[in-house]
Amino acid sequence: MNFKDAIKTCLKKKYADFSGRASRSEFWFFYLFALVCYAILLLLAFTVSFQFFWVFGIFMIGIILPGLGVLVRRLHDVNKSGWFFLLPMPFDIVGRLLERSVGDISLVFTIISLGISIYLLVLYCTDGDKKNNRFGKNIYKSKKKRKRADTK
Repeated sequence: MNFKDAIKTCLKKKYADFSGRASRSEFWFFYLFALVCYAILLLLAFTVSFQFFWVFGIFMIGIILPGLGVLVRRLHDVNKSGWFFLLPMPFDIVGRLLERSVGDISLVFTIISLGISIYLLVLYCTDGDKKNNRFGKNIYKSKKKRKRADTK
């Protein structure tokens, strides 16, 4: 999937779709698009006018659902539940709560959270299943093979 198709898929076809699968290219191209837009809008807000912060805020709110959708679909592509993206959150929360009272233990929770985040990054970079899985059909079949399979 190319850059333009990834953006079109995430923003038009599957805006808030959390089912199915997303390829690595769709996932990373969409996040590249979001990062570039964030950078441009922040640059405009700081250099041109602070009123661009309104545009930035609206963009951030509008990009939450497609961002979560493509993230969940990416996890589905590697045959993991979409809820996996929440795994570091409890350790972050506990680490921050304990930071004020017991500083040493909060470091352990922070390291666990970092380890889980690295694991998730590895999952986002991992090649997806080349066969059907519990979340959907194989999205990596070539179009010629799909047409032959559909006609049989």
